[in-house]
Amino acid sequence: MTDTSPDEALILEKIKNSETRDYGFNLLVRNYNKRVYWLVRKMVIDHDDADDITQEVFIKIYKHIDGFRESSKLFTWIYRIATNECLSFLRSKRRKFLLPIHNVEYELGKKIDSGAGLNGDEIEIKLQKALLTLPEKQRMVFNMRYFEEMPYEQIAEITGTSVGALKASHHHAVKKIEEHLELNNQF
Repeated sequence: MTDTSPDEALILEKIKNSETRDYGFNLLVRNYNKRVYWLVRKMVIDHDDADDITQEVFIKIYKHIDGFRESSKLFTWIYRIATNECLSFLRSKRRKFLLPIHNVEYELGKKIDSGAGLNGDEIEIKLQKALLTLPEKQRMVFNMRYFEEMPYEQIAEITGTSVGALKASHHHAVKKIEEHLELNNQF
């Protein structure tokens, strides 16, 4: 078993006990809800979609918590579920509307322009638009590294990707963002 924080240990202890399972799950949601929401929100942009996906993530966690083997941190397992849900949502959205990627980016960009719940300044909005030009997995790696300040090793656990591949992906993402911002004279 990996080293778990007192919060994770307490949460897991409560969830494993049938008498305190609901209380433990409540603790889990309170402890991780905000972080999961913002991870999802940075990927799907729209508040309502992010809210729905976040709820779906916690439903999956509730249904499958007994399968958590504790070979990684609870936080890592939760983020893995959240990232998979984001990627599935974006794929299904593309299939549902038969939209090529640039049209999905355009639609998400319009939501950023409308200020759809994003409280960022002008630079933050420009960065979010630049992020929409990245492939989904590069965007996810960039978000985890830049916004969440996660070490590559933790991202590797979440995504099941090697540290070397993540570093390359992050490097390419940064270059694409820089090129996008320079091309559009946004900085």
